[in-house]
Amino acid sequence: MDSASAAASAPAPRADALTLEVVELIGTVVARYHEEYEEAAAQHSLTGAQARVLGLLTLEPMPMRRIAQKLKCEPSNVTGIVDRLEARGLVERRPDPADRRIKLAAPTAQGRETARRLRDSLDFAREPLAQLSAEERTVLRDLLRRMLGEAA
Repeated sequence: MDSASAAASAPAPRADALTLEVVELIGTVVARYHEEYEEAAAQHSLTGAQARVLGLLTLEPMPMRRIAQKLKCEPSNVTGIVDRLEARGLVERRPDPADRRIKLAAPTAQGRETARRLRDSLDFAREPLAQLSAEERTVLRDLLRRMLGEAA
C-alpha cells in the first residue's frame, strides 16, 4: 500500500479539546436559539416551520421550490406550510412577473407585521450580543462568516 492509500484509509485524527469545546458551545447556542424561536412562534400561533417560511418571505417573495431549497426540505412540505399561512391571511400566492406560469408566495401586510413582532420577541441572541463590544461582535461575525465559507 502506498503512502497516499494509507493516509486515505487511516482514521481521521481526533479533534483537540479546544475544538471539541467550541463545537459543544456552538451546539448549545444553536439549541437555545431553536428553543426560543419555537416558543416565540407559538406565542404567535405559528409552528417553527411556519415562522421560518414567513420570515424568509419577508426578505422577498419566492416560489415554493426556492423556499424548500433554502430550508432544505421537500417542496410538498412547503406547499402545506404556505397553505396554512395563506388560510390565516399571512401569505398570498401571486404570479411571478418574470414568468406568469410560476406562483410566488409573498407575505401580506398582516404577515409582515407578524414576522416583525416575532423577530422583535427573539431576545436570546440580542441580549448576550449586547454584552460584547462592537469590535467583539465584528470579530465574531467575521469568524462565523469564515466558518461558513463566506467572504468577510
